[in-house]
Order: sequence, then structure tokens, then C-alpha cells
Amino acid sequence: MDIQGRDIPIVLLRPRHERKITKREYDRIKAGILAVGLIEPFLVFPENDYYIILNGHQRYWILLEMGVETVPCIFAPQKEAFTSNRMVNRVSPFQEGRMIKKSLEELDEKTIASALGITHLAHRLRTTLLKQLHPSVAAAFDAGTINRACVQELTYVAPKRQEEIVKAMESYRDFTLPFVRSLVLKTPSQARAKNRTGTKNPWARNEQRKSDLLKKLAETEEKHDFYTTLYRQYSINLLKLVIYARQLVNNERIAAYLRESYADILATFQEIIVHSEG
Repeated sequence: MDIQGRDIPIVLLRPRHERKITKREYDRIKAGILAVGLIEPFLVFPENDYYIILNGHQRYWILLEMGVETVPCIFAPQKEAFTSNRMVNRVSPFQEGRMIKKSLEELDEKTIASALGITHLAHRLRTTLLKQLHPSVAAAFDAGTINRACVQELTYVAPKRQEEIVKAMESYRDFTLPFVRSLVLKTPSQARAKNRTGTKNPWARNEQRKSDLLKKLAETEEKHDFYTTLYRQYSINLLKLVIYARQLVNNERIAAYLRESYADILATFQEIIVHSEG
């Protein structure tokens, strides 16, 4: 197919439709353009006196803001319903790491980091994490079958055990984190990762949860004993109060005085006596 293209004034380009873009993605694309220039031309379709952008909407707004006057474009044979932007398969973090490692053979780290809009590449390479994973785990993550939390959990077991767990997940069609954790916890000691024996491993966390539960149980028992003792003391004090109130009410002179001067107090005493008798 004969591909035609040329530089076109940016004022003649027209976005086909608005596209939302996050600030992080915007900064990444802009950093890439500033670091290595505009590598990929726009895909456009001539229409009337303008050119409809089929691919490159995000770059268009960035270049417009930067004051770029002309941009490289190639002409699409037809105004397709599905543009190349929609047919892009986003790379996974592991795939991205492999691509960065390959790029380091040709470009320096600073240039690649600038193009990606980040300060350094260490966290993108994830070489340490990759070394701990069985290929089937990396493949499942690349395919989007399991998430990052599951991958982190699988690093606590040996690669062979990781493969067994992935097969079990596929067999039961359960790719949730709780299911992964349950299988990791069932892993015998000889199949656990040797370099993940710290206090944060699943088995240590399980023991810690037991310890925390026992501690809370002990605290609950202490509180129960305290409130039981307090309740018992309140009951004794109430019984003494009932006896005292009954003596006052049964004394005719005191009862007459209270009825005349402190009727509300007399009513309270009588109420206490009634409640104590059931």
C-alpha cells in the first residue's frame, strides 16, 4: 500500500472528537516529546479544507500548547471507525520493564527516563521482582489474569510452588487475592521462598494475627472482670441505699417532713423501694 505523508500546519488539523487524558499521561507524553522529539506522525484524513485527526489527539493538544506550527502527518485511505488508538494493546508493567531493559542497550537511562516522564527507572525495571517469579506467573500478570497484589503474595513461595498455585487458580477459575493467600498459607515450609523469611511473610502475619487475637481476648477478659466487680459494688451500694430509704420512709415524722418540704425526694425514695421489691 502506498503511504503518503507530509508536514501540515497544525492550525489545519481538527480533532475527530475530544479525548480525556489524565495529568500523569499528559506529562508523560509531553516529557517524551521534549526528550526525543515527535517520533510518530499523525494519522489524518483530508476533509474539505482541513485534516481530521484519526490518531494523535493527545499529542495534538500538547503540541498546540507548545506552540509547534507544523507536524508530520500521513494520510489514511478512509475515515475508519476504529482508529489505531483504539486498537492499541497497553503493555503490562513486566512488558514495560523488558522494553526498558532493551532500550538501555541503545539509549542512556536519563533519556529514557525523560521520555517516560519519570525521575529514574529503578522501580520500572522491577528486576528483583522478575527474578522471584515463575514464567507462568509473569505471563498471567502480563495477560491481566492476576493482579499485582496476587503477584506480590506469590513471591513468598518458591517458583515451582508458584506454578502449582497458578494452575490451581486456573482450574478453579478463582483469581482473587483471598484464594491466593489461602494457597500460599497452605504451602509446606520446604516450598517457601528462602529469601522471604522476614516478619511480614504470610505465616508470620498469621501468627501475629493469632497473637493479636489472644491479646485482645485477654484485654476483654480484664475489662469483663473490672465491670463485673464494679457492677457487684454498685449492687451492694444500691441495696444499702434501699435499706436506708426504707428506714426514712417508714419513719412517720421524717416522712411527714419530706412530704411537706421535699416531696420530690420522698417520691424518689419510694420509687427506689418499689423497684427493689420487683
